[in-house]
Amino acid sequence: MIRDPKDLVRYTAPERANHWAVGMTFILLALSGLAFFHPAFYPLNQLFGGGVWARILHPFIGVVMALSFVAMFFRFWKLNIMTPTDKEWLSRIREMVDGDDHNMPEAGKYNGGQKLLFWLLAGCMALLAVSGIVIWRAYFSALFPIGLIRLSSVVHATAAAGMIALIIVHVYAAIWTKGTIRAMVYGTVSRAWAKQHHPAWFRQITGGGK
Repeated sequence: MIRDPKDLVRYTAPERANHWAVGMTFILLALSGLAFFHPAFYPLNQLFGGGVWARILHPFIGVVMALSFVAMFFRFWKLNIMTPTDKEWLSRIREMVDGDDHNMPEAGKYNGGQKLLFWLLAGCMALLAVSGIVIWRAYFSALFPIGLIRLSSVVHATAAAGMIALIIVHVYAAIWTKGTIRAMVYGTVSRAWAKQHHPAWFRQITGGGK
């Protein structure tokens, strides 16, 4: 892709690599996790070399995802702190869904919906990590009482389902808002995109330019 010199940098190469590391490991974990969740999805184990290998690989891939997510969390958490403007944005989200974003509060680098998604994903990730350690049979499950292991299994499955739902929303929103995927693939956005969707951020990085 030929970059327009007027385009704005939204994500650096390390930030994009971090995002895709989380995304790819999430896909692998969702596929292997679904295979464990219900017999109808059991054939997905074949993507990992069979049931035994899927069970071996799943928690290790989970460790990679958790570490990648922690790195991403510390990159972006300050940018995702909720402000009164974000709360107003969320209160008017129906207008956005209906396709009318002209009267929405001006968003910074992230709008209220993106910030809410960030914190919900962080919560799900924390639950997955903690419960995953408790139920990791090969290394840790012998350290915990059976009641806690059973509870952690439920928490793990529930958090995983929640995270899958949130990621579906994330992907849908990225496709729906034309130009968003380009930002995470190439790192840049057009000035028109930034001015329309994140005007406060646009003014911040351009010094109020056009």
